[in-house]
Amino acid sequence: MRLFFLLLIAFSITSSLFASEPSPEELKSLKANLVRALDDSKLTDQLYSSLQNRKSENPLLLACIGTLEALKAKHAWNPYNKFKFAGLSQQTLTKAVLKAPDNLEIRFMRFSIQHFLPSFLGFSKNLDEDKKMILKQLHQKKGLEQHDEQLISGVAKFMIESKRCTPQEVSFLKRFV
Repeated sequence: MRLFFLLLIAFSITSSLFASEPSPEELKSLKANLVRALDDSKLTDQLYSSLQNRKSENPLLLACIGTLEALKAKHAWNPYNKFKFAGLSQQTLTKAVLKAPDNLEIRFMRFSIQHFLPSFLGFSKNLDEDKKMILKQLHQKKGLEQHDEQLISGVAKFMIESKRCTPQEVSFLKRFV
């Protein structure tokens, strides 16, 4: 399930939102490396450092940094570092959401990460908000033209498998799978 989540993120990043920041080659590399970073702590650290050095305020890049911070938490063996990077991840993802509150991909990244975080950590506060926004965007088809069908289908499938949706929401989401 975690691999599915990261694959979905890697394929969901759209170059149109990056403007002049990463080149198409860099974007392609970032997508491939995000998938590999799931099981590679050194690569996670390299990607994180690289994106941090850009000092970008691009909402989608911020969401990628937040995702990498979540991966740093996953890879850390020290409980303090796990907690620290999980918290940083949520701060960064919230900043990305504030910059682009209607961005389906960013909302989905935050929802997915919070879904996997243990609730006792207190970092899962936006699950309902993000779920509602994702469902609203799918219902209104708002901004979906900028996303490919594979992303939309993957988001719907993940939402169904998360078991966080009502039977009515699941029925609606099945239209996109």
